[in-house]
Amino acid sequence: MAASAKQKTYTISELSAEFEISPRTIRFYEEKGLISPQRTKGNRRKYTRRDRARLKLILRGKRFGYSLDEISEMIGMTDVNMTEVEQIEKSLIYGEKKLKEIRERIRELKLLEEDLLSVKEKLLKSLAELRKK
Repeated sequence: MAASAKQKTYTISELSAEFEISPRTIRFYEEKGLISPQRTKGNRRKYTRRDRARLKLILRGKRFGYSLDEISEMIGMTDVNMTEVEQIEKSLIYGEKKLKEIRERIRELKLLEEDLLSVKEKLLKSLAELRKK
């Protein structure tokens, strides 16, 4: 039974439904070399557990704001000789870069919030003075 579980494959329809993305998106990732499904005798795509796991990593990377090039490097597509340690180190580098960008955006949003609160306070004072007249 364990052997059949290891050989589990998925259709493009199953993966698109599971991850709520279009089959076209999955084919796009295939065109970019991020996943490499096998083909049946009828030339239909047959995705393995590895393809499914890679697709999950790609989508997670996109959700975190990484480019496809960055995702490709993190999942080891650009350097086939990349070890797991190197892959993790590369991911950590990109993670730190992304955290720095997020912290900068947070800082900018806090400044924007302070500016808006200041303008709001001035407008409320002006309104109150106009209502007194």
